[in-house]
This record gives sequence, structure tokens and C-alpha cells, in this order.
Amino acid sequence: MRPLVVDKIASVAQSCRLGREVRIASEIPCEEGVVIAVEVLSNKSTYNTIELTSGRMAQVKRGDIVVGALGHRHALFGYSGHIPEKLAPGDTINLLNLGGVMGICDSVNRDRGQPFECRVLGTVLHFPYLGERIGTPARVGSIKLPENPVVDMRGIPVVALAGTCMDAGKTAAAAAIISRFSHYGYRVAAFKATGVSLRRDILAMEDAGARATAIFTDFGIVTTAPGNGPRLTRTMLNRMAETRPDVIVFELGDGILGAYGVEAILKDPEVRQAVSAVILCANDPVGAFGGVQLLRERFDIEPAMVTGRSTDNEVGVKIIREQMGVAAFNALTQEAELGEHLRGVLFGPEAGA
Repeated sequence: MRPLVVDKIASVAQSCRLGREVRIASEIPCEEGVVIAVEVLSNKSTYNTIELTSGRMAQVKRGDIVVGALGHRHALFGYSGHIPEKLAPGDTINLLNLGGVMGICDSVNRDRGQPFECRVLGTVLHFPYLGERIGTPARVGSIKLPENPVVDMRGIPVVALAGTCMDAGKTAAAAAIISRFSHYGYRVAAFKATGVSLRRDILAMEDAGARATAIFTDFGIVTTAPGNGPRLTRTMLNRMAETRPDVIVFELGDGILGAYGVEAILKDPEVRQAVSAVILCANDPVGAFGGVQLLRERFDIEPAMVTGRSTDNEVGVKIIREQMGVAAFNALTQEAELGEHLRGVLFGPEAGA
């Protein structure tokens, strides 16, 4: 065990409440969520920031001592990587996302450039025993994830946002819904159910007016998967319901066809019963068509509306409405119309009139 002064603590480790001086050890359990310290070995001109525990974005440069956590990633427009089987001080690892998730990069998206290479320094230690200098490896997440939670929504309507892929406009749509419903006087709770640890999206939801928020990292999950997605979603639905909101909004990160568990969540009977409306976010009319067909045919879900870049002007809106028979609104330019339509879906035609 030795002391180490760090430059940046990534948001994935927020629940650990670390200071600038930490204690590290040389034995590193290669498990998801284990918090490690690294030295950055390279510089980058793009995708060169991390999200700090404060929520601010900070530029990363060669020589920085950074704290993050082990995890995997399978992103269409980002890096794909895995947790190594073994790791020791001096080994090289990559920074896989903006939230501080670290692993071995397997595949690179050319728009992001090569990932940061980092030299492993050790495991960051947590000291759970008051008055004793006995350290254990620090891990992300401060809330225990129940084994088989049963959903109890207490009659609260729930809106789910699913997308054709990452960067399809889900967070912008969620923020627009939260903002509009807050203007109506409703108390809104919001969470992100799938993806790779990054708090940016739920911070945007808070900025839009959400009274309570959550993300899967709060429960010790760095990257969601089909095996844990439904359990996480059930748990977060229950926790948000406990805050007694009028409406719950949640985002399914990545796309319907992805590796983060969106399909498993949409097929989960308890989640399906809890969700009042599903909104599809799509980048173009063809993606919107495929997404609507997937929701209808594979999941037996009729989308309440389509939004995203496919609705950036009246051309896309008209195609979606006429050829798919689904309402379409742009979350950025038609927030009021989108909100009125959704209010009618959730609370009846008179509410949305």
C-alpha cells in the first residue's frame, strides 16, 4: 500500500467519494467496477476529455494521474473493449469512454482516433473499518442491486425512450419531455437504464427539471448487458416510484439492436406492464421505419411517437406520419406539441387538449 496524489477522478467512481490523495495496492482484481489508478501515456486531439465526479468535462493529457474503473464497452460509434484476465502495475490499459471506464480496446471507431494508452499504477483502496488501516479494493456503486425485484409503480405513468442507435436524440427528447411536463406542474423522476457509465445524460435530465434521477452505475454496474438490464430497470423503476413523482421518464442507452440489454428489457413482462408509452428516436426515415417495425413485430409494442433527427424538418415528419401511421415531433423545435401529444397519451385526450 502506498499513497498517490491524483489529477482527475472520473465520474464512474463518484460513489467512492475519493479525495485527491488515495492509497493504492499492487494486487488488482480484474472484475467489473474495481477502481484503479493509471498514468496517461499519450495525447489526443479528439475524444480527449473525461467527465469528473463534479459533472464537468476535463481535458486529459499525457502524464495525468487518473482514477477510473474496470469495465467493458461495445459501442457502435465509440470504442469496443474488454476487461483483461489479469492486470499488474506497469501493464498498459485503455480509456474506453468519457466516464472513465478502462479496459483493453479491441476495436476503434476512426472518428474517435486511437484511445488513450495508460500505465496501470494499482488498485485504489477503500477503508471500510473505522479506526483500522485495512484497505479493500474500491468498487463503484453505493446501492445493493436486489436479486429479483418486483415492480410496484403505484399507478405512476412511465415513459421509455428507445433509439435506433447511440446518438439518436434520446437524451434531448427525454430533456424536452421533462421540461414540458415540469412546466405543466408535474413532478418528474428520470433515469438511464442501459449503456456505459457516464453521468452526462442524467445531469441533462436534472437540468431539464427532473426532481429525482438515477443511473445503473449507482448499483455497481459499469456496463449493462442482457443479463442485468431487466433487473436494473425494475430496481430503478421502484426507486423512482418511491420518490412519489407524477411521471417517470427513462432512457434506454444505445440502440434496440445492441449489446447493452435493451432487447431483454423490452421483453421483460414486468417492465412492459409498467411502461405506459414508448418513444422511438431515429436518425433518418429508414431507421424510423425499421425501428417501428421492430417494436411492433418483435416486441408487440406500438410506439407513441417518433422523434430524433428523422424529424428535423417536415419532410421526415410527413414520411413517418403517412407511411408508418405514427405521430412524429421534433424534440428541439416542437417541444410544446410533443408534450401535448404525450400528455394526452398518458392522461387522456382531455389532458392533452
